[in-house]
Amino acid sequence: MAAKLPKPPKGPPKGPKMIIGWREWVALPALGVARIKAKVDTGARSSALHAWDITEFSRGGARWVRFDVHPVQRADRPSVTCEAAVIDRRGVTNTSGRAEERYVIETDLDFAHIRWPIEITLAKRDEMGFRMLLGRTALRGRAVVDPGRSFLAGLPGSASMVAARKR
Repeated sequence: MAAKLPKPPKGPPKGPKMIIGWREWVALPALGVARIKAKVDTGARSSALHAWDITEFSRGGARWVRFDVHPVQRADRPSVTCEAAVIDRRGVTNTSGRAEERYVIETDLDFAHIRWPIEITLAKRDEMGFRMLLGRTALRGRAVVDPGRSFLAGLPGSASMVAARKR
């Protein structure tokens, strides 16, 4: 009989935090997004992903959404079609200060060879420079931001990401 593995601790890890820049490369593997440039925004509570053609549907009695993502800045190709369970629909104040209602999903963030679940709101970010905004809730207890630096963690899956984890 196999021994039971201990459950991982809840919440962010204890110990030293990684140092990250104001923009970083991240991956959303469960959504099929291998790499997307994210703006780290400690002024934003929630994370946001540029999504378009959002369609709600039902799967097994649960609410799901299907949407498309353009992971490359200022480009509409490639396009990745994603599906995720809806965990909420909540009001969010956008960058312009206007309240809007957005779908909220939970998916794994792969960053600096570490993977953890985060909540992401789905938003039209056409006019924004970054297709993803990484808010403070996703990073709480895990990272310290150096606002004068960028891409300290390297590309997802790269050797430089291992060094970022040790910082």
